[in-house]
Amino acid sequence: MNLSVELDRSDPVPLYFQVARQIEAAIVEGRLRPGARLDNELVLAEQLRLSRLTIRRAIQHLVDKGLLVRKRGVGTQVVHGQVKRAATLTSLYDDLVKSGQQPTTQVLKIDLVPAPAEVADALGISEGRQVLALERLRSTQDGPLAIMRNWLPASLAELTTEQLEQRGLFQLLRSNGVHLRVASQQIGASNATTAEARLLGENRGAALLTMVRTTYDDVGRAVEYGRDSYRASRYTFEMTLVDR
Repeated sequence: MNLSVELDRSDPVPLYFQVARQIEAAIVEGRLRPGARLDNELVLAEQLRLSRLTIRRAIQHLVDKGLLVRKRGVGTQVVHGQVKRAATLTSLYDDLVKSGQQPTTQVLKIDLVPAPAEVADALGISEGRQVLALERLRSTQDGPLAIMRNWLPASLAELTTEQLEQRGLFQLLRSNGVHLRVASQQIGASNATTAEARLLGENRGAALLTMVRTTYDDVGRAVEYGRDSYRASRYTFEMTLVDR
């Protein structure tokens, strides 16, 4: 497969990293699809007028990141593009669609339950009060990506399995007249339980990226509490930091 790679030999950034960065961009943007094979190191080196060692370092960098895999008798193949999500008030569903992914949702649970203490505290309601509890498995064409657990005030919106399979939660809330304004969230990590590993196609104990979030509407009312678990090998958060 021919790669369009532009090199700046006057740039202090190492050439192998310039190559790796542009191949990664092609994978993330979908120009290199899962299963696509790269030419061998010698061909790539001749094509880009670089040493074979430089190409080998670039490929190894992407192998270490989980974007490429080397297979004996097959060569170097694209595994998948890691999903990057900006730290803004958007839904995973909409972000996946925007990035050219093909999201699907399996609703694992939708039920009215008494609010546990943690949920009640986040939503500012009394413990034991009824809330709508949701659990969904979000996947893309590359396989399972995240387990999403959400709790909403029972009176906020009437949601069905069919709706949750076809649209993102935030989109559904907005269509029900809920004006989402701000969210407080914590990003962390955990090890996959047996149940989580089975759903996500990971080994038990695998590293998962976690997000705990409380979302508020435009009058300051807590309207959603979520605890999500993502495959760390396929998902990152991206944010901009500004000096003040």
